[in-house]
Amino acid sequence: MIASFREIELFASRYISPLAILLMAVAGCAPPRVAVLPGVLAPVQQIPRGTLPDGRRKIVFQWEVRDGDISARGDGVARIASPDSVRLDFFLGGGFGSGTTILIGGSLQVPGPDMVRKLVPPRALLWAALGRFDVPPERDTVVRVDGAVLRTDIGSPVHWRATFRGDTLTRLERIDGGRLQEWVERSADQKVQYRNEAARRSLSLVIQRSDVVSPFDPSIWIL
Repeated sequence: MIASFREIELFASRYISPLAILLMAVAGCAPPRVAVLPGVLAPVQQIPRGTLPDGRRKIVFQWEVRDGDISARGDGVARIASPDSVRLDFFLGGGFGSGTTILIGGSLQVPGPDMVRKLVPPRALLWAALGRFDVPPERDTVVRVDGAVLRTDIGSPVHWRATFRGDTLTRLERIDGGRLQEWVERSADQKVQYRNEAARRSLSLVIQRSDVVSPFDPSIWIL
């Protein structure tokens, strides 16, 4: 006997628990699965180093963060000292707040309110946003070439996927369980995009100016 839609509806309301409904909702928002790495296998291909340019630079940018249905925007300044030091200062639009992040090698300091922590990607992805390739070493690495684009999967199972155009790092993805968890992408039009797929949180940067400057005062590295 085929049940009517009304009977199915009554059964669902009586026997499907709120927890089951919640689990189905969460499953619907699961991070996307990653596709097979495209391109031609290149077993002896050298991965580009992905280093910062020599010297000191001051970068002025605008930022916007979206966290679910909430958004905020403002201005920011990055002071970068090659090869492995950067200070980022974020200023909330309207002068309602600010925050600072300091990244030196493997040390990431993000003091202050939650707003600042939500602005800042994890260490490896923050370096990728600036063009530096710095992920934890893994024994298993696959490299494929697709025209001028080189892509590499790092780890087994894959933990990181990096994309280079020439010697320039353009995208870094963090993968867990075959799903894309977070990513950073740098485009040629001076835009940087960070996305946390599980948290539905994104950060966009638009670079306004990038200048070579003299050495910074050592005090800027101390919070």
